[in-house]
Amino acid sequence: MHYQIVIPVLNQLQYTQQCVDTLLAQGVAPSTLLIIDNGSTDGTPAWLDSRPDLPSLRNPVNLGCGGAWTQGALVGDSPWVVLLNNDVVFGHDAIGRSLAAAERKGLDVVSPALVEGELDYDLTAFSERFGHEMAGQQRENFFHGVCFAVRRQVFHRLGFFDTDRDLGGREDTEFLFRCRRHGVAMAMVGDAVLHHYGSITQKAMKLEQGVREFGDHRYLYGKLGLSWLGRQRFKHQRRQRERQWRNAELTAHGMTLHMDRRGGDWVYR
Repeated sequence: MHYQIVIPVLNQLQYTQQCVDTLLAQGVAPSTLLIIDNGSTDGTPAWLDSRPDLPSLRNPVNLGCGGAWTQGALVGDSPWVVLLNNDVVFGHDAIGRSLAAAERKGLDVVSPALVEGELDYDLTAFSERFGHEMAGQQRENFFHGVCFAVRRQVFHRLGFFDTDRDLGGREDTEFLFRCRRHGVAMAMVGDAVLHHYGSITQKAMKLEQGVREFGDHRYLYGKLGLSWLGRQRFKHQRRQRERQWRNAELTAHGMTLHMDRRGGDWVYR
């Protein structure tokens, strides 16, 4: 197989089903999927049992994204491993187009463009228009944790995802820093786009546990070796880079690689 798709899930069955349905409708082979159930207590286990065509693993406890991603990356030998959230819906051939862009550009980690929020628009028509307009546009030295594909050889160089649960869902940020430090070529590309409802599983877990955040961002920065001054410099550079991307993309195309859909309006990020 050219790629394997790893989808960690924890409850929220309706989103998992929608995600899988959109992938299969685009011609993605069921055998390329690996659904990792992190201890769901809703109808997810029964649904997976009813779908022997969908490869899956079941953990008795929640190992977090880092644990599930590493499990998935250790399985198989495909050149690419695609990691994604279960609360996403794909535009036309988003994975295929993202990987094709990565091959053309010599990237080792790649993410498609992203719309977050309300799915109150025609994603199929929008993704075709978006891909035509934004093809070739990219945000270099960056990927997002909603959906990103990693060339397997990167794991051989850097190791796998950090399974430290105190990261509180920031495993993608830790891996991004590691990739940057090792000079891994990566980008968010405009050749493909997906819709993300927005951290559905984490929001449900926070509500259930009565907490505002998981983990502590200062713990992450400590693991990355960033002092207080280093953290401030990092935040300033991130905001400046995002403004530059946004302004350049809006000027050239009238849209951006990261957008929100709120109350029927587009918000450019």
